[in-house]
Amino acid sequence: MKYRTLQRHFRESLKSLSRNGWMSIASISAVTVTLLLVGIFALVMMNLNNFADNIENDVEIRVLIDIINDPEEMKIAEDKLIRQVQSLPDVAEVKYSSKEDELQILIENYGEDFSLYEQSNPLRNVLYVKAKEPEQTADLAKKIEKFDHTYDVIYGEEKVENLFNYLNTGRNIGLVLILGLLFTAIFLIYNTIRITIIARRDEIEIMKLVGATSSFVRIPFLFEGLWLGIFGSIIPMIVVSVVYYNLYHKLTPKIHGKMLQLLEVTPLIYQVNLIILALGIFIGVWGSFMSVRKFLKVY
Repeated sequence: MKYRTLQRHFRESLKSLSRNGWMSIASISAVTVTLLLVGIFALVMMNLNNFADNIENDVEIRVLIDIINDPEEMKIAEDKLIRQVQSLPDVAEVKYSSKEDELQILIENYGEDFSLYEQSNPLRNVLYVKAKEPEQTADLAKKIEKFDHTYDVIYGEEKVENLFNYLNTGRNIGLVLILGLLFTAIFLIYNTIRITIIARRDEIEIMKLVGATSSFVRIPFLFEGLWLGIFGSIIPMIVVSVVYYNLYHKLTPKIHGKMLQLLEVTPLIYQVNLIILALGIFIGVWGSFMSVRKFLKVY
């Protein structure tokens, strides 16, 4: 395509935006609202997925070991249990914690009241086991339960499953909402381009009579849809960037613990803005393309 022809198409597409006035504003507004919600939804879901991944990767199986009064027999039983657990193909890591270590953890976490138990420690020696894949945790726990000298096997699978169920429900509701808004924005752009085409049908018919190709007629309308999508994505990109930047710097110092940390501003904001811009372009061009294709069949 020649440079002059391309320049003409750009000019015509921008003129059409001003000609359609309120319809163009309505289309841009619909795209803006849709992409703003998409951006917010993307930020929330990316952070929730990060939280979920951190929690999932932190899931451990806590194996309480039977108490044997004879220290030598106890040592032999523990070594055997450790070897059996380590031999399982799904095991990534096994850590041994004595009952003295467990008591110190309780004292550190819940205060000196537990130091009263130092003389007569009621706790048990423990194995902390991590699966290679978090979803293997439940099956791995069932296998370990069958080994000798395991008093109890504890893991937080039920809580994690509930978390992911809530997360998936929220994700599905959000996706339905976003899809509905995307179709609304595409429909408005479709109608904007349709009105432009109808208003210029005489001009277009003359162009076709003097030899203009369908692509020559079509391209300015595709550019118009492109502009609607791009202009509609500018405000969401700015709002999402500013809001997340401020939120990150206000909340991060107040959040304790690695699991609940927000994702870094960069590259997250660049990724979300790229999604917003790409969706804006897609909405604009697709809505315009559908309208132009239908027009070319009619006229």
